[in-house]
Amino acid sequence: MTVALMWEAKAVRGRGGDLLAWARAQPLPYAPMRREVFAAPQDRVLVITWWDAAYDAELPELPEPDGELVSRPVHRWRFESLGVEPTA
Repeated sequence: MTVALMWEAKAVRGRGGDLLAWARAQPLPYAPMRREVFAAPQDRVLVITWWDAAYDAELPELPEPDGELVSRPVHRWRFESLGVEPTA
């Protein structure tokens, strides 16, 4: 089974670049199948990691950044992959 962990944070205004650099620099104790980083308006950063694991497996996640870097607590979601669908 493939599980995707999503981690999303909103930086303090004007600190999106700092938050992005912080997220990219965070090590995990072992490597996921894939790790992808996204940026969005309003200084938001999203990191998705894919794991070959059971849905409820204990998996490493990015930590909470320093409170001076983010404007609210981190949002986290866990999803089970249901497969890839062909496109037209």
